[in-house]
Amino acid sequence: MAGKGPHCSFVLLAEFDIDSGAQLTYQFPQPLGTDEGLLANLMLPDGAERHLEDWTIFFLNQTPFNTIAPVLALETESSDNQSNGEDGSPELLYVLNLVRTKHDKSVRRGAVVKAMAICTRHPFIQIFKPVLLLALDDYFANPSQECLARLFDAINSMNISAAPTLTRCEKLIMRASERKDIFAEKLSTHIPPLPLKAAHKTTGSNGSHSSEDGVLISARARSTTAASDPNPTRPSSPSDSSFSLGGSAVWVNDDSVLIDGQVGVAIGAGPGSVGGASVSGSSVLTSRGRRSTDTSSNSSHAYSGGAIPTSSDPHLRSGISKDTHFFQTSIAYKGHTLPIKLPLATFPEEVGEYSLIQLIQTFSAPLITISGPLHPHLHTNGILTHPIIILFNALVTGKRILFLGHNIPAGQVANYVLSACALGSGCGAVLRGFIERSFPYAGLAGGEDWVTMPAYIAGVTNPIFETSGSWDLLMDIGTGRVVVHKDIHTSFPATMAPPALVNPTMPRPIKAENSTGSEDDIQRIATRDGKDGNQKSEFAAKQDNLDNMFIEDLISAITSHFGETLVRMRFTEYVARFVRLASRYEELAMGSTKLGYGSAPFSDGSLGSGIVFPDEGAAFKELTANASRIEGWRRNKSYQYCVQDFKKLRATAAIQGFDVSHQLLRLRLVKNLLDAEVELIVRSIADNLRTYEQIVELLTFMPPHSGGLQPLSFCLFHHQESIREATVDIFNELRQNPVGVIFLQSLNHFQRYAYVRQAHARESRIKDGSHGLAPPPHLVSRAPSNRSEVSLGGM
Repeated sequence: MAGKGPHCSFVLLAEFDIDSGAQLTYQFPQPLGTDEGLLANLMLPDGAERHLEDWTIFFLNQTPFNTIAPVLALETESSDNQSNGEDGSPELLYVLNLVRTKHDKSVRRGAVVKAMAICTRHPFIQIFKPVLLLALDDYFANPSQECLARLFDAINSMNISAAPTLTRCEKLIMRASERKDIFAEKLSTHIPPLPLKAAHKTTGSNGSHSSEDGVLISARARSTTAASDPNPTRPSSPSDSSFSLGGSAVWVNDDSVLIDGQVGVAIGAGPGSVGGASVSGSSVLTSRGRRSTDTSSNSSHAYSGGAIPTSSDPHLRSGISKDTHFFQTSIAYKGHTLPIKLPLATFPEEVGEYSLIQLIQTFSAPLITISGPLHPHLHTNGILTHPIIILFNALVTGKRILFLGHNIPAGQVANYVLSACALGSGCGAVLRGFIERSFPYAGLAGGEDWVTMPAYIAGVTNPIFETSGSWDLLMDIGTGRVVVHKDIHTSFPATMAPPALVNPTMPRPIKAENSTGSEDDIQRIATRDGKDGNQKSEFAAKQDNLDNMFIEDLISAITSHFGETLVRMRFTEYVARFVRLASRYEELAMGSTKLGYGSAPFSDGSLGSGIVFPDEGAAFKELTANASRIEGWRRNKSYQYCVQDFKKLRATAAIQGFDVSHQLLRLRLVKNLLDAEVELIVRSIADNLRTYEQIVELLTFMPPHSGGLQPLSFCLFHHQESIREATVDIFNELRQNPVGVIFLQSLNHFQRYAYVRQAHARESRIKDGSHGLAPPPHLVSRAPSNRSEVSLGGM
């Protein structure tokens, strides 16, 4: 995690002088070698004197105008393959700036304005805010270069050498889960263990409980000791009692609650549980039968944090009270020790503390106005295209986007720009190339440099940029206006890209610019203002448009107080599906694709691949609606990055030979699957689930908010025995890893009991076979797994 080079490369200090304007006073430890006037004006944004305090963000090494050239070379080499240094260009530097205004009647204009900034190679710049606050206070009290030197040394003394470096798959799992013990085993060697106060006993003994009495045990009377596992490399064989209703929860290491007087076990539904009502946090039953949604813990035991270690869990984890999404460290500054929470699941395209919820709410209000001509790259649903979808389309098709915040603090404007970058990239998990062309705060100084870029995402506070006309899409934060430039058709002509895409079931082609049916339509769209009602059916607005339904779902989730995590995960899925859709489009248009697996159906014992549609009609409809923005994206640098990333991802994937995402989507979405296909899917997954990397990669495609292991758990109830057996094999492999145990805990009680019962039946058959004993009659002629022994008269 530490990488190479210092955490802080430079510390800057700027002051406003009434006579000479913004001045760069200090650069530590050496001059940056770039325009000092540019740096000073970026550190002292327009209107800074109207706010007592403001945070701003800007980047260096983006353009020739803001590329630094220090006398002494910096040790900023990065092992991140997605850094800006791939093509030989210098690595991007992130600048966090704090500007403060102190009113003083003894000085001219009655105020003193100073700004201090740090330049770092870490995208999680928000962790340095506390120490920067102290340093600027220190400078106001004692203005000297020593303050900058102390800040520089304090930040670079921060120790993150013990922070784990997560793989891409591990990051995706961590960011999708709100459990605070996710990947706790990676931090357990660095966190002192906490004493256990309660643990289950899973071996068959006098302390074990049968299915009859185990469900009536008082939660207050449970206090047993944990046994040690003699074989830590394999899951322990469960005893007969562990397969009772209560024992099934224990065997998969669940934090359950047994209620007095209630028949059944209250299974704690973790994040994304099929049986839980909440996507984030846990859901358990209290002693009065009410459902609790405490996000801080999944257990009602007197045990501090995390999952309860049992003898069946080979990875006995000590209690961890801190959130494993962050690495806990500290910065010492002038006798103050500041705790620092270092995020572990951040991608390079995620900078600072952005908020997609804030972005969506700002541009989803009823008073939002959209003006300007309709363009096929932007208006994928005509005049009903949602502003957020217009923004996403502008991001992926490489338009010049301007966020205007007149009389709004520059820090707030910068957050909107960073949120937009996360929006277009799928929160950094799918696409890239947005941060390198973004300018979170941009002023008049150096404006001639970034304004001339072919595609940018900039935040400004000066309304003069609106009148300049050097933009394609204007997002006015203060008034909620969304304006498409009147000359956008001149900058981006709606050309007719000839390869015609023919739907096998429908004779009409899918045009690349789907919003236009003829050259006459192109001319009419280029001259109208978007209010013309005589539109072709392909350009007409549709209420049931998938993008609009997606945004409505998000707004409903936000209204219901779901958190930022869910919104980010939904956008990650949205962008990922857009890429898979573009792959299918390429395949139809050009005959092959570089973006993903080629589309192929299941046939002759071979698994299918590619994007999954409910039916051919839905496929044609979705391809038609997305053809224009796909064509626009294919001309963008982000598309080139995506091709490179998929090539690398496919070569380094832990599970080789088939499209894992396709198989899981088939199980989740398609009705009436052939038994042969289901069997081949689960058997292929089981055969390719041998290493930790393969397990983590599989779980990446089953995030909690989408049901987790639900698609696979349904196979436990299949009428075909071989499918049930393969599913048990998969779950047995998952149970050997702590992260797999967490996903198993998210299953509802019915699914979990089906797994435990079938696994126990297998263990019994193996045990009886090794002793030369014939299995019991109820195991010889086993009924389908959706019919329990109780329902068959086994009680």
